[in-house]
Amino acid sequence: MFENKNWRVVSLITICFCLYFIFSVLSFAFGFRWEPFEKVNLITDVFKFDEKENADAEKIAKVDPKNPNLATDFELYKKPDLVTRFYKDQNVNVLPYFSEKLHQIKSTGKGKLRIAYFGDSMIEGDLLTQTLRQLLQKEFGGYGVGFLPVQTNVGSFRKTASVKGNGWKTVNFMDKGASNMYISGFSFSGGGNSTLTDKSVGSVPSLQKYLIFGNASGANVNFNGSNISLQGNSMVNSQMLSSDTLKTVSLRSNSSGLQVYGMSFESENGIILDNFSFRGITGIEFKKIDENFLKAVQNTNHYDLIVMQYGVNLLWKPDTKDFSFYTKNMKPVLEKFNKAFPETDILLVSSADRAFMYNGTYETATGLPNVLETQAKLAFDHNLAFFNLFETMGGKNSIVGWASQNPPLANKDYIHPNGKGTDVLAQKIYQALMKDYKKYKPTTPDTK
Repeated sequence: MFENKNWRVVSLITICFCLYFIFSVLSFAFGFRWEPFEKVNLITDVFKFDEKENADAEKIAKVDPKNPNLATDFELYKKPDLVTRFYKDQNVNVLPYFSEKLHQIKSTGKGKLRIAYFGDSMIEGDLLTQTLRQLLQKEFGGYGVGFLPVQTNVGSFRKTASVKGNGWKTVNFMDKGASNMYISGFSFSGGGNSTLTDKSVGSVPSLQKYLIFGNASGANVNFNGSNISLQGNSMVNSQMLSSDTLKTVSLRSNSSGLQVYGMSFESENGIILDNFSFRGITGIEFKKIDENFLKAVQNTNHYDLIVMQYGVNLLWKPDTKDFSFYTKNMKPVLEKFNKAFPETDILLVSSADRAFMYNGTYETATGLPNVLETQAKLAFDHNLAFFNLFETMGGKNSIVGWASQNPPLANKDYIHPNGKGTDVLAQKIYQALMKDYKKYKPTTPDTK
């Protein structure tokens, strides 16, 4: 007689099923994906990965306190000249913190509204931001060029400021293992000296000059020939060195260990717009700056609006269309910004047009629509505002048209709008911001 061993078969099947089920659950819980396994995963028909990703996105999204439950339409990212938060109802103000501060300044004439405008070489030398700053200051008051580094190797063509520095030990985003950088992507130490001039102002009653630096620890600087002791033990500190009519100042560090981040030239009230340009980057470089440092920045100089304008440097090959790596790397950056700046509006400005040579003719990069959709999805998932710069320029092949017209609005590299072109873009962005501001319903009364 043969012994009945069917129980062994049943046991083996049961054990395999349990292992199969456990692995399916674990792969879903931890987001593990292997395409062959996904086709036979036991629970993907019950719980979709997309649903989990959407749930994760909701956790990291910045909540609009005034409009938490409005219906959205992702396709709005394709519209030109529109600052959108993807609300179907386009009569809703989408930059509430920025608008509230604009209203306060407009109605009282008091207070500062601070904007951090991040970007790549498209805004280098204060291009675009110089015009946007001028338009905002004309309407809401204020003057001064805002943030300046104490040394720079680029931007010699800058019209709004001059920076001549030497002797500084410099660390920046591109240095391997770099740390202790300011949000400009640079920090300076050592016994350097600088001469800085704000060329954006004419005759003004008083121009405030602030030094922005790291932990002072008893350090002092020589400012316009006088030694000044620095106060502040935070990661980021700001100290006013003078408030007078001088537009040119000299600075020398007397403490080699002091981290110097830059100086700010600003009025007592009104609009302060800081240009933070860094050539060749995409925004993922902010992973080198931690959340606590960003919070220290905000505690020192409160920003009401943060603008991030990147994208053309993602298109460094003519046929690249997969930008999933950008989503993967940019998500933690945006999540970090949302946590560090909870009461600040963040606006993602998309890539502008960029062309490559295809079959002997310059045309818009074939991957540019993918870049736009990727950037818009990042904004949508994190509940940030979005502005489509590509469509605002005119859409497909606009950079070719801008470079060819007379006078040209772009350079023949078919990447960079020139000074005239960036002026056009600044006016477009300003008009879109004002269009959104007009939708704002004040929560504070007019007191002026």
